[in-house]
Amino acid sequence: MASEKELSDFLKEVEAKSFKRTVFATRDEEAALDIVQESMMKLAEKYGQQDISEIPLIFTRILQNTTLDWFRRQKTQNTWVSLFSALKGGNKDGGDESDYSDPLEFIESKEENLGFEDGSTIMERKQLIEIMETEISKLPSRQREAFLMRYWDDLGISETAKLMACSEGSVKTHCSRAAATLAKALKKQGFKL
Repeated sequence: MASEKELSDFLKEVEAKSFKRTVFATRDEEAALDIVQESMMKLAEKYGQQDISEIPLIFTRILQNTTLDWFRRQKTQNTWVSLFSALKGGNKDGGDESDYSDPLEFIESKEENLGFEDGSTIMERKQLIEIMETEISKLPSRQREAFLMRYWDDLGISETAKLMACSEGSVKTHCSRAAATLAKALKKQGFKL
């Protein structure tokens, strides 16, 4: 059974990664914040009594399901809005995407705060991270999901396969394709791998 401190420490540890991962999926920061918060609350309320070793997989599944629920709600809402707009003769203006900004751009990593790297190394890392984030967001959803679970959440192949409800071979294929696409994009940008 997870203690209150263990659960709290786990949630603090995964908060930023979960947010960023959800932003990749939804492309909506406010929705991502809501999804992560709702997932954390579900975990604490319904599964807080589970063994701490089971918590990461449970949380990942809750986060996935909450994200899928959000997409379902969006699809339903968009259908009704489109129908209503068509009946009223309104436009379908989705708003201005130039207002989009990533709050994680303002969070510095622990290494940057230590001050032991020169400016060019820090700048190169920031450029690499920006390119990676952009390229990860372009991946097909299943490839992105597998890649993030394996390399972002550090889950094993079998754990990822269970969460994605697919075979281990599919996980390996998705990850391999994602890695190849990302490597190609990085080489194109001038990074040597």
